[in-house]
Amino acid sequence: MSEYHSTTLDNGLRVVSVPMPHHHSAEVMVYLGVGSRHESTRRAGASHFLEHMLFKGSADFPTGLELERAFEALGGSANAGTDAETTCFHSRIHPQHVSQGIDLFASMLRRPRFSGIEVERRIILEEALADLSETGRQVNPDNLIAALLFPGHPLGRPTLGTRTSIERLSLDQIRRHYETFYCPANTVLAVAGPISPEAVLESAAIAFAGWQGLPPKPARPWHGEDKTGPGIRWVRDAGSQVSLQIAFRLPGREDQDAVNLRVWRRVLGWGGMSRLMMRLREELGLTYAVDAGLALYAEVGLLAVELAVSSENLVRAAEAILEIFSELTAEPLSRAELTHVLRSYRYDLEYSRDQVDEMALRYAWGEITGSMRTISGDFADLEKVSAAGLQQTARRLFVPAQLHAVIVGPYRATDRKVLEQRIAAWRP
Repeated sequence: MSEYHSTTLDNGLRVVSVPMPHHHSAEVMVYLGVGSRHESTRRAGASHFLEHMLFKGSADFPTGLELERAFEALGGSANAGTDAETTCFHSRIHPQHVSQGIDLFASMLRRPRFSGIEVERRIILEEALADLSETGRQVNPDNLIAALLFPGHPLGRPTLGTRTSIERLSLDQIRRHYETFYCPANTVLAVAGPISPEAVLESAAIAFAGWQGLPPKPARPWHGEDKTGPGIRWVRDAGSQVSLQIAFRLPGREDQDAVNLRVWRRVLGWGGMSRLMMRLREELGLTYAVDAGLALYAEVGLLAVELAVSSENLVRAAEAILEIFSELTAEPLSRAELTHVLRSYRYDLEYSRDQVDEMALRYAWGEITGSMRTISGDFADLEKVSAAGLQQTARRLFVPAQLHAVIVGPYRATDRKVLEQRIAAWRP
């Protein structure tokens, strides 16, 4: 039995259905292939701004309040998110009202009113202020590491844009962004839950009938292979702890080692038994929590380790992280550790089958990015993972030329030179 059903309508809209007959809720999700990497410097933040504007009402529901009330009447509450490559709108909907839920999203996407832009601008500026210090300096480690890894490229800019770009985005620019990227050929509608694929397809065909538009041009590719590390950025900020992020620039999601990288992420930072938690928390007592994050874009990506420590523990924490990466290249995982990690990975795959939002997200995101990963496919990939293969991936990708670090907070001046020397001298 197929895990999902996918059909492309005549206008180019892709409709994905994930039947989950024993559930009592449905997830309706719309993915669009537009994010911060599709923006110019002057229009940075346009995708995120546009996402906000679609909640301000439509031709059928003139205010945001009326639109929200309509979603709640169907058992839902619409939400959205924008990242580097995509924008996603989603809501839980009662299974009896999936067709009406699809109609609501069609109303938002096809007939927005674009009202209240100045109110929304103030809200977005408040959102952006969370990433800035009292003096207006960028202090979000995720944004700072992206700027180091992808200098001069849209992938290196904050998804929200800059304070300047947010302040000067005009309604005409927002509308042009909408007209360029909000078209059926750049959109995936996905529904997961106790639904009939035929009924979903029929509802989608009616709700989105007459929607037309040419597919947008591809985003600017990354061509920065010559920009090598190590690179380090220091930002002094107030606080009781220092935020440390150490990251490696990686190939994109279609690379031969993408599966192994997802496994390495779990080895490093998935749960209390992960390498990072065991070393930095349980053995050394340097931090309360430490995590590893993996982001794989179309042609490039990153793996980042992030934690917060007191200033006196900064150098030792960074040394411990680098020691762990050295170990990954020097010694293969033991059979016990590999078995534990892969078993946990398989359990999480099984658990995801109980979540309508995870199922809708998996197949909608796979469809919009052209990187479809089924659960059965993930299981098959894990069967091929070996300690030797993981070590080979680590030796290939965890190298000094791709190493970057960001330090934000009340760091000690004496530690700066020491840590820069440690990072510059690191060899796996």
